[in-house]
Amino acid sequence: MQVQKLRLQHGWSQQQLAELSGLSVRTIQRIERGQPASMETLKSLASVFEIDFSQFTSEPVMEAIPNTANSNEETLAFQHVYKLKRFYLHVGQYAVVMLFLLAINLLTRPHNLWVVWPALGWGIGLALHAISTFELLPFFGAEWERRQVEKRLGRPL
Repeated sequence: MQVQKLRLQHGWSQQQLAELSGLSVRTIQRIERGQPASMETLKSLASVFEIDFSQFTSEPVMEAIPNTANSNEETLAFQHVYKLKRFYLHVGQYAVVMLFLLAINLLTRPHNLWVVWPALGWGIGLALHAISTFELLPFFGAEWERRQVEKRLGRPL
């Protein structure tokens, strides 16, 4: 079983899993990206997830003939969730910085609202990020990418 899948099933963040297992967040991130882990690390994770250690060590053998449809769908789902997470972080950063700049603007020059210009500039970037994340434009989205890959591989559409 994948560490990321188990972690998400338990509803834990990478930070929470790191604290429970005694590992660093960076180690958890490396393992979730598919990099190899030491036996001690795998034992620690098996203990936290309350599963048999052999499930981690026999993972490549068990998935010798993977269900590619499910694997691809799962990979795409994880990629989409990652894009959503990045977008929401971007929105949060925008809100915090703009509130900070608004406070500075109101304290220093309340009659001249210069904060509108950085808000507008960054807002345009945020809007473009939203268009990309939520695929609001019909071109350059996931379907377009799939068609281009199929075309490149010479497969029928």
